Amino acid sequence: MDLHSTGKTALITDTLPSRWPTVAGAVVVLTTITSVLLIAFAWPSVRSSVHDVPIAVAGPATAVAQVRTALEQRASGGFDITEVADTASAEQLIYDRQVYGAIDLSAGAPQVIVASAASTAVAQTLQAMATGLGQGGSAGTPVAVRDLAALPADDSRGAGLSAGALPLVMGGLFAAVLLTRLVRGTGRRVAGTLGFAVTAGLAVAGILQFWFGSLSGSYPANAGAVALSIAAVALTVLGLESVFGYAGIGIGAVTMMLIGNPLSGMGTAPEMLPGRSGALGQLLPPGAGGRLLRSTAFFDGRGAAPAVTVLVVWATLGVALCLIGSLRAHRATSNPERAIRKEYQQA
Repeated sequence: MDLHSTGKTALITDTLPSRWPTVAGAVVVLTTITSVLLIAFAWPSVRSSVHDVPIAVAGPATAVAQVRTALEQRASGGFDITEVADTASAEQLIYDRQVYGAIDLSAGAPQVIVASAASTAVAQTLQAMATGLGQGGSAGTPVAVRDLAALPADDSRGAGLSAGALPLVMGGLFAAVLLTRLVRGTGRRVAGTLGFAVTAGLAVAGILQFWFGSLSGSYPANAGAVALSIAAVALTVLGLESVFGYAGIGIGAVTMMLIGNPLSGMGTAPEMLPGRSGALGQLLPPGAGGRLLRSTAFFDGRGAAPAVTVLVVWATLGVALCLIGSLRAHRATSNPERAIRKEYQQA
């Protein structure tokens, strides 16, 4: 068969309608992808509830025991209670990000201490729970509420902080893909990733803090938190691509976007996500990055050490994978005959 006949056959084949099994297969694949996306992003929110949320209860032992019993009756297993003697001890636990809030019975009249910057959902739950406890007491005693770490007035719902999680992940993914396509050399790709992380950290923190008014605290610290989060995502995906090729980008995208972002707990709190999924989310860059940014913006960096450790580990893993991929590529180029033979065997 000559080239003219072959080309004509290929042209006819390309213009013919696809077979119905191909159409059906495409429909199945698209339906599966849509279902997976729905489960990944909606399941944590739909199944979220209060369970093992750490709070403090301050006051005399008998009063604390009564509150513990009442909370257990209203929300069995909902709270992990730390008993303290006075208001100062409860406040210190909140500042150190060991608890989300406190019920204070040490000063006579009961009060609820919340930290809406740590989680608006938990703060609202605590207020509702305390109101119920007050109504169940003598003559419906009102319960005072004090916000120890409030969100900025320009974004009192924390919308900017919650919505900022996905762009950070996508920024890291796009950076890895773009640098893979445009930049050659492992060292230059890593340098480009770190440079982008710094500039993106400055830009994103500036937008959230000075334009949207969603962040407080030190701008350099907030920019550093964003930069470390982006670097952890981008370097990990870059390393996976270096070792596994385009499949590595897919692995990174699924890990960061379909698992890490929905389980980050940025919209509510990790403890409110179903099962142990919230704990898993804190071991991934989106969750750790969100916790770090809350710490730098509203708690003067307190409670940031675990998040920093997680992000540094992921970034280091990404660099290590880049080095492994670079060494493999160097060996392949130094022995082209072996590379050609391997390619031929795979074909």
